[in-house]
Parts: sequence; C-alpha cells; structure tokens
Amino acid sequence: MWTDSTTVLTWLQSESCQYKIFVAHRITEILEHTAASDWRYTDSASNPADDITRGKTLKELAAPHRWNQGPPFLYLPPYQWPLNPSSPSTEATTELRKSVFCGTAHVLPPSVPPNLLQFQCWEDLVVRTSQHIFPSLDADPQAPDRPYVETLILQHAQQESFPEEYALLQANKPISKQSPLNNLAPEFDHTTNLIRVGGRLRKSEDLDYSNMHPVVLDPKNYITQLLIKDHDKRLKHPGPERVFASLRRNYWILRGRQAIRKHQHSCIDCRKWKARPLIPRMADLPPSRLRLFKPPFWSTGMDCFGPFLIKVGRRREKRWGILFKCLTTRCIHIDLLSGLDTDSFLMSFRRFVARRGTPFEVHSDHGTNFVGGDRELQRAFDQLTPDLQDQLAKYKVRFRRNPPNAPHFNLGKGGESY
Repeated sequence: MWTDSTTVLTWLQSESCQYKIFVAHRITEILEHTAASDWRYTDSASNPADDITRGKTLKELAAPHRWNQGPPFLYLPPYQWPLNPSSPSTEATTELRKSVFCGTAHVLPPSVPPNLLQFQCWEDLVVRTSQHIFPSLDADPQAPDRPYVETLILQHAQQESFPEEYALLQANKPISKQSPLNNLAPEFDHTTNLIRVGGRLRKSEDLDYSNMHPVVLDPKNYITQLLIKDHDKRLKHPGPERVFASLRRNYWILRGRQAIRKHQHSCIDCRKWKARPLIPRMADLPPSRLRLFKPPFWSTGMDCFGPFLIKVGRRREKRWGILFKCLTTRCIHIDLLSGLDTDSFLMSFRRFVARRGTPFEVHSDHGTNFVGGDRELQRAFDQLTPDLQDQLAKYKVRFRRNPPNAPHFNLGKGGESY
C-alpha cells in the first residue's frame, strides 16, 4: 500500500491508544487487515490517485497512462523505490490525547551499604553508612548523626540474625520458647527499634538505659565481629575478659567470651603481644672443646682485660692483663702487659709458649695487638730460609679470630658457641 500522507504513516507506526477516539478507531481497523510494514510512502507528484482528484479527462485517461498502468517506479527494483520519510510529521501530534501524569512517591527507608564484607573495621562501616544515608556528608559523621547511624547498623544486624524474633517483638507478641533469646527476657525498644535484654534494673538511678538493657547481637554476624575488633583495637589488645567487660556495657553478644577468644586467636597483634619468647637451641660444641687427648693449652683462647693503675716510683701507669685459657681443660694462664701494642703482646705470648708449650691454635677477637702480632709472626716466618721453615712448620701456631662485633664468639671469655 502506498500513500503520500506522512501523517497517516506516522499514525500507523504509533500506538493507537495515544490518539483521540476517531483516529484511534480507524488506525486499529487498518492494522487489523494490514501490517504497518506494508505501508510505503510516495510523493504527491508520483501518486496516480491524484490524477482523478485533479481533473484528468476520460480521453487523457484512456491513452496509456500511469492511471491504468501504474507509476513508473514500480517497474524498477525495490531498492530504487521512494524511501519513507525519516522524521515524523508535525501534523500527527494534533490528534494526540492530552497526557495526565499519575504517580506516587515512595521513600525508601535508610539502610546500610551493600556488601558489608568490603569493610575491615567498625569506623569505616559507620563512615560509609553515614555517607550512604547523607550523600552531602563527605567527611566523618558529625556528632549528632553518629548515634543514629550506629543504631541503624545495629538494626540491620538484628534483622539479619533474628528476623522472626524481631518481627514478633516489634508487634508486641511473645517469641518462641526455642528461640536463643528466650532466656534473656527480650524486649523491643520502640524508640530505637532495637531488641534489648530485659532485667530487673529498671529502677536504677545511676545506670544509663543502654547499661541496664544492652543490645542483643549474634556473634556470627559480620557487624558484631567488626564491633569486637574495634573494642579490641581501642583497648590495645588486652585479655578476652577486659574486652568482654567493655562490650557488656552496651551490648549483649550471645556466647560473647567464645566470640572474643575466636577473634583474638586470629588477630595478629594479639598473638604478638601474647607470644612467649623462643629460646634457641645451643649450637654444637666446637672441635677445640672436644680435644680430650691433647695436652693443656693445645687449643687456647685469649683476651685482654684492664686497665689497672699501678704506682711506679712517684708516677702512676696503666697496666693490662692478658688471659690464656685452655679450651679443653679450662686451665688459666695470666700474664701482665705494659701496653696494648703488638710488641707487648708478642713478649707475653713468648713467655706463655716458654712456660706452657706451643699451642696448636689460638682464638681471639679482632684486637689490634692480636691482629698485629699474627701479622708480624707471619712476616717473620716468611723471612726465614726454606730449610728453617720446613723445620718450624710443625710448630706453627694457627690464629683464629671470631667475627667482628660478635663478642659471644670469643672462646677466651668462656663462650659456649662459635
């Protein structure tokens, strides 16, 4: 079907119910017998129906004409036919019904943000909930708004953990005897819409209402776990009884001690504070302590001590002592040093060798006199002739020094390990 009326095409492509009754009935009748996609557009100059309305004579219509043979574009392929107008006609809107708005406004109750598992502490939950309820609040919740936000969070926790009890108590109906709250004589606080513990302290003049009737919470609820974590952190990770006493002032957590112990068992800071020091195992004895069949001072440890002020004539001078200790038998040889230089140590070591024999190895720290003595003895040995070196090689002493800044390695002081 072809038409040169863009208004009709617009009506056929629209819903009939949005037009006035006269137009709507005719659109419905047309669409009952045809499909809207069957209607196409042709301009008035190419429309053969206009030849009758514009006064064509019978003589003109009897000759070969588009009136009896059809418009010329029908002989062309479909893709060359006239296209439908892209924009609807403005005249089609004159027959529209007057629209009347009919709506209702529904105010959703304030709620906590979804996905509570994204919050790692109680303070973050309170701040984000406050921003969720009051979008204009960018910083931390103000003092007047914080109690309201915390009450809203506790309401969500109770409705999630005790849905049946919450509904019954809110309607002033008794709860089931099998309920875990039955032994607490629960009562519903219509001021804050929270379930609280009953009791016999209503006439107390010194206690706050939240102390007399704490809020009931489920230990398995994530909000309760964040509350336990917050009290434990603010109290600097004390024992479970201290955290339990702080929570009991305003909250009654079912099996509260067990819930607190479970949290502190997984808390890294609590485990650090309660950890006991680990005493390391002692290392194996060094070989120098186990040469049982060697002569005394075969393995010797040495160290200096002092100084001591002595009187020489009318002056006072410093003197030091040097201690040689057999690492196997614990024998001790003490000698006197006039100074902490290399020469004094070499003279003392010479006297020690003359008295006790040549040791196989000597252990010491990194004192400059010990290091210098070792270096000078090595230099003197290197300057000997090869024959003399071969003869004295078996008497050569091995100097072993412990690591720097590790006095516990010094076997000359009675250390038990390397």
